[in-house]
Amino acid sequence: MEPVTGAVFEKIASVDLDKRAVVFESCRFVQCYFAHADLSGLTFRECAFERCDMSLVKLVDASLQEVRFIDCKLLGVQFSECRKLLLEMKFERCLMKLSVFIKLDLKSTSFIDCDMQESDFTDANMSGSIFNNCDLRLALFFHTNLEKADFRTAINFSIPPESNRLRKAKFSLHGLPGLLDTYGIEIE
Repeated sequence: MEPVTGAVFEKIASVDLDKRAVVFESCRFVQCYFAHADLSGLTFRECAFERCDMSLVKLVDASLQEVRFIDCKLLGVQFSECRKLLLEMKFERCLMKLSVFIKLDLKSTSFIDCDMQESDFTDANMSGSIFNNCDLRLALFFHTNLEKADFRTAINFSIPPESNRLRKAKFSLHGLPGLLDTYGIEIE
């Protein structure tokens, strides 16, 4: 089957997506309802999802290459189930609570104005990533490579320095409690 190229899908549900098409290139998905949908095995190259509800979407072996998520609802998405080869994503103004990025290589990924509470970055390579104005309350960072990552405008994070790689990561002074809270140190 030929790839779907340059199409714009507006206000469709996953049941309306042509399941015979397995590759989408340079497509836009606008205000689509893909909550609980099974997009496993599909390939998205240079696509944008805008104002879509993709909560609990299944992405087993899905390929996300240069995919942008803008103003999307991505609650509980298991990104760690995606195909690892050529995985590249960007997120802007997304609600991403409980999303899972375990063991992913997401160097230089940008998260802008995202609510990422309780997301899991265990064993992920997030080096050089940017977390601009992101809420990381209860997000899990364990054995995570955060070298050169930028947390200067992120809030509510708790990152234990002894169990993560933080060389040359950027933090603001108001973010220091997020690095020291595991030690029980009181900062005033």
